[in-house]
Amino acid sequence: MNPLLARLQPYPFERLRALTRDITPNTAYRPISLGIGEPKHPTPALVTQALVDNLAGLANYPATAGEPALRAAIAQWILRRYAIAVDDTCQVLPVNGSREALFALAQTVIDPTRTGTTVVCPNPFYQIYEGAALLAGAQVEFVNSDPARQFAADWDAVPDSTWARTQLLYVCSPGNPTGAVMPLSEWQKLFELSDRHGFVIASDECYSEIYFRDEPPLGSLQAAQQLGRTDFRRLVAFTSLSKRSNVPGMRSGFVAGDADILKQFLLYRTYHGSAMSPTVQHASIAAWNDEAHVADNREQYRRKFAAVTPMLAEVMDVALPDAGFYLWADVSKLAPGGDDVAFACGLLAQYNVAVLPGSLLARESHGVNPGAGRIRLALVCGLDDCVEAARRIVAYAESL
Repeated sequence: MNPLLARLQPYPFERLRALTRDITPNTAYRPISLGIGEPKHPTPALVTQALVDNLAGLANYPATAGEPALRAAIAQWILRRYAIAVDDTCQVLPVNGSREALFALAQTVIDPTRTGTTVVCPNPFYQIYEGAALLAGAQVEFVNSDPARQFAADWDAVPDSTWARTQLLYVCSPGNPTGAVMPLSEWQKLFELSDRHGFVIASDECYSEIYFRDEPPLGSLQAAQQLGRTDFRRLVAFTSLSKRSNVPGMRSGFVAGDADILKQFLLYRTYHGSAMSPTVQHASIAAWNDEAHVADNREQYRRKFAAVTPMLAEVMDVALPDAGFYLWADVSKLAPGGDDVAFACGLLAQYNVAVLPGSLLARESHGVNPGAGRIRLALVCGLDDCVEAARRIVAYAESL
């Protein structure tokens, strides 16, 4: 077997299942899960109709590069959203969800024959970044977030010797789990580091369309253009329909950016067999071409966060994030010993509410696990369930 598989860590939900295996939740309460970040709002009718109308596409092998009409729809969306014109013949590729593409890019750009090959990623982080790096033969350098700076990653803490070995940097904006959005000044710093050391930046932007302020989050391509980097050199942005359009099971998204990297990425994907079904491509076109369902989706999240955040803020340190559908709550003053796992297990046992302990979303780095003492709450279910879950969490916190 591939010996690199032994380097993989158990996924957070596997670890949580093991930790809660012997817990019997209180049956006086119906179960509510705020643990998994799986969108629960209804799939837009225009998407399901497009799937039904294009079932004949199942009889055809798809092209890895996607249909020209899909690439055009993606480019038009980028133009509407970010006021950026991209070349849909070489700067855009459809992918089977951002997760698959985030993993595959590492296999494309990393040269494992180089000594000390390194991938840098924020901490806490989306676990695919680590797995992709390890299976590409690289080592991972984690950069801790700083709660005192709105959970910005402390890039200045990374020494030049590490940057010199770095081939790939993962960033996530809006962040999972913190909801933090990277400002232009942070992008400028990372672009300058990329120019100096030659590493590729993979920007995970799958939460970009769920936000709570009037101005939408800054995207990486947008930041690059504002800083005069119109060729998007060494930059690849990842976006998905899963959260934006409530179609996680459709596995549809795109990558956009540096044409030279995407040329090699297309080559890798051609051999890997990562082509999107023609049926899904047609449904994706319908989704990218419509913004009404996206605005409605965003408003549903805004109502939930407006209702839940003040309730929880009465008993714990939690605030409205910049974007995304997670609350990143500090329970260190509530749980015995500040133990986020103990808090989550007690909440499940007593009130039948599932949340994800923050320490499972991070690794210890420089003596610190930046997720310790926190929980991630995914406000993905309906408003009534989110409010009911918040009531139970408040009751549990008060009991502690």
